[in-house]
Amino acid sequence: MFRFTIEKKSEHYKARIGRITVHGREVATPLFMPVGTYAAVKTVSPAELEELGAEIILSNAYHLYLRPGDEVVKALGGIHKFTGWERGFLTDSGGFQIFSLASLRQITSEGIAFSSHIDGSKHFLTPEDIIRIESNIGADIIMPLDICTQIPTEHEEAGEAVKITVEWAVRSKRVWDLLGGESALFGIVQGNVYRDLREKCAHQITEVDFPGYAIGGLSVGEEKGQMYEILDFTTDHLPAERPRYLMGVGNTGDILEAVLRGVDMFDCVLPTRNARNGTVFIPGGKLLLRNSEHRDDCDPIQKNCSCYTCRNFSRAYLRHLFKTREILGYRLATIHNLHYLLQFVFMLRQAIQCERIETFKEDLEGGRL
Repeated sequence: MFRFTIEKKSEHYKARIGRITVHGREVATPLFMPVGTYAAVKTVSPAELEELGAEIILSNAYHLYLRPGDEVVKALGGIHKFTGWERGFLTDSGGFQIFSLASLRQITSEGIAFSSHIDGSKHFLTPEDIIRIESNIGADIIMPLDICTQIPTEHEEAGEAVKITVEWAVRSKRVWDLLGGESALFGIVQGNVYRDLREKCAHQITEVDFPGYAIGGLSVGEEKGQMYEILDFTTDHLPAERPRYLMGVGNTGDILEAVLRGVDMFDCVLPTRNARNGTVFIPGGKLLLRNSEHRDDCDPIQKNCSCYTCRNFSRAYLRHLFKTREILGYRLATIHNLHYLLQFVFMLRQAIQCERIETFKEDLEGGRL
């Protein structure tokens, strides 16, 4: 049902090119997953995502459990039929979202009690419940319930979170096995910024033996250098033959640095959220479409960009759409941003294949990518 094959390893870095096969669907890594929290990537259709080259969409089990309900999704044939997206789906457990509810939730070793942010209704979910919910949804890759701690957090509290995360991982794997393991269940490594906790969590999680491993609790406030150091250290303690997924990271510089440290998978709301705010990605930085300087600018967002938006529309027109709050503006900006990131990882794979990582890194730092 799930296979990961490494096709090329860099001669000088931990970077590698791989291929994930799950439910007959093949996906090249390193890869970037657009986020469709509610089983839809905001403003764009499945057909547009396919044209952009997206291979996997990330959705959120917590949100789909609340609306429309995982049983509804199951009754309608699973998430692929429900959405019309026939390529890959990964569902996050929603642990981070529940954790962020703060005053609306209470964590115990048994599970998480929380009040719905929608209607205030009371819920209690165990790790076993989450696996059953995700199995109903029918994604190709699923994530267990875990505890992500804030940065900074004291060592003792972070250690307790690791303990519960590992316990929940064991329980999640047990029910996943009982349900037949049709979706690939990844383990999650937590530990905040503490090397001893990261190492402990990595060793205990890998002993459970998951098809793949995620690195959670990063890009949540720590310094860049600290994040890269933790990544470098953590990947050394994860099996080389399994895919590694850095959760919630979508900045091009961070993606490159993580790939150099052996990471294969990424997701982030950054391209879609920025697009809805009128911010689009270009080599060397960002462009603010609402700015007055674009009022009569006939150039596309990015010269030589092959996306639908840049082939057909000017910055002036896009600025007009945002100033008048036309939905088309959000759509066109999203198409460009997703194209930009998906092309970035495509070119990164080529750079690894041809041993041109140093040149690729220089082009990114020099504003040419």
